[in-house]
Amino acid sequence: MILVTGATGFVGKAVVQRLLVDDESRRVAVAVRRDGQQWPDGVLPYVTGDLEPSADWSVALGGVSVVVHCAARVHVMADAAVNPLDEFRRVNVQGTLNLARQAAAAGVRRFVFISSIGVNGAETFQQPFTAQDVAAPHSPYAVSKYEAELGLQALAAETGMEVVIIRPPLVYGPGAPGNFGSLMRWLKRGVPLPLGAIHNQRSLVALDNLVDLIVTCLTHPAAANQTFLVSDGEDVSTSELLRRMGQALGCPARLVPVPASILKLAAAMVGKSDVAQRLCGSLQVDISKTRQLLGWAPPLSLDEGLKKAAEGL
Repeated sequence: MILVTGATGFVGKAVVQRLLVDDESRRVAVAVRRDGQQWPDGVLPYVTGDLEPSADWSVALGGVSVVVHCAARVHVMADAAVNPLDEFRRVNVQGTLNLARQAAAAGVRRFVFISSIGVNGAETFQQPFTAQDVAAPHSPYAVSKYEAELGLQALAAETGMEVVIIRPPLVYGPGAPGNFGSLMRWLKRGVPLPLGAIHNQRSLVALDNLVDLIVTCLTHPAAANQTFLVSDGEDVSTSELLRRMGQALGCPARLVPVPASILKLAAAMVGKSDVAQRLCGSLQVDISKTRQLLGWAPPLSLDEGLKKAAEGL
């Protein structure tokens, strides 16, 4: 049996759906924070509460051979925590390692951890990130993900439980949260955007492509104790991405060609430099290791992924 944490989230829900589609007789355990949601046949829900360092996972781990760990404390735009890094560590490091230790003790064979490309860094210059790069986490969230990776690798060496780490860039798809979803809604409404002169290069990953890699890593022998980067295999500028999003929506993008330097300056003046960096900076990932070691290729093209995202808007 497979246990999926964060099963009500954007990625976790899609993983559960894919597992049930692949094998209708399969039973999937899901960890949820609270009761009340209706689940399809084959899903066994366990109310585990928040991802706490002291949580008891013994019931949820019964009979489980693989854990797919999607749950996490993610970016908080208006973080009220006195020390955000401490809070990220409490959940994403201590909470994750508490689960992993109990999983190893319960005889779980493999632990698939959904990390973040932020572990590699915030921006690329000239060369894309690779899975072999020295880590350079740039935010409290990314630091916590990297520290969790290190703890999981140490636990794997100590216990023999196999650990697989996947670092996705921006994940998009039907109902995507965050900036991607906002941009798509603005495009659909015909709102002019000052992003017609951005000449960066960014990697993204369609939700279906990420889920396909996660499912591949559940059983592939070569995935054991490896770190993988994932993307759609095609990099685009922000301007080109918006044009192709508009095509997927059937609403041509109305883009105003404002130079990136002016956008960055304006963003800095209103305390939004991080938003400008994500829109104007480059972030490319090299998935050659993932392709070669696993024989994996993204099943959806970028345009196919954008079409599915548009249909779900």
